[in-house]
Amino acid sequence: MKLDSSIAAVVTGGASGLGEATVRALAAQGVKVAIFDMNDAKGEAVAKEVGGVFCKCNVTSDEEVDAAFAKARAAHGQERILINCAGTGNAAKTAGRDRKTGEIKHFPLDAFNWIIQINLVGTFRCIAKSAAGMLTLEPLEDGERGAIVNTASVAAEDGQMGQAAYSASKGGVVGMTLPIARDLASEGIRVNTILPGIFSTPLMNGAPPQVKEALAASVPFPKRLGHAEEYAQLALTMVTNSYFNGEDVRLDGAIRMQPR
Repeated sequence: MKLDSSIAAVVTGGASGLGEATVRALAAQGVKVAIFDMNDAKGEAVAKEVGGVFCKCNVTSDEEVDAAFAKARAAHGQERILINCAGTGNAAKTAGRDRKTGEIKHFPLDAFNWIIQINLVGTFRCIAKSAAGMLTLEPLEDGERGAIVNTASVAAEDGQMGQAAYSASKGGVVGMTLPIARDLASEGIRVNTILPGIFSTPLMNGAPPQVKEALAASVPFPKRLGHAEEYAQLALTMVTNSYFNGEDVRLDGAIRMQPR
């Protein structure tokens, strides 16, 4: 797919981190970008900078996702590109003892479900609604109607202690990539997923310097945290290379996460 001003894109979680870098990379190619995010101030600011549109959106809500797509399409037309970066995480052991009291506790099921609803169901919700819209488009010269890129995590394959919910949600994103790509193949819509390792994002930048240094040292090569722009570069490659389909690709400096 050739990127230019005739193409519209939606980036969920596009107000910061990996999503923001992707928004900026797409806009630099002339693409009309809509940002779906919960952060009004940051989302509006980024949208203004790149000439895009901000759509406040909680991906766990059918109504908010529908409204966001309606606003984006009213501004830019039907999107041919969807990049799913919206997501979050938490940490708790499946079961264990409180260090202070010795009380036995288990992972709160509402907290587990919350992560699944955002990272997995939220991603699928946006895919399904975007793909339905893409079906209304006339195919491009090569028969392509659209391209979708999802964000999983290396935790989908080697999650650490306390990451049962997060790993399950991201493993689900990996697991549904190929069947969705097969579902949409006859309509000329491609689907791929990126599994990022440890990246320098606003969330990670809040960690103490010694923690970030230790994490960087654990990466085989290069011994640093990933740059959001590197994620964006791979996302654009997945969009522009029309033979890229049904793939799950780690972007992690060859790291394999230790148990803790």
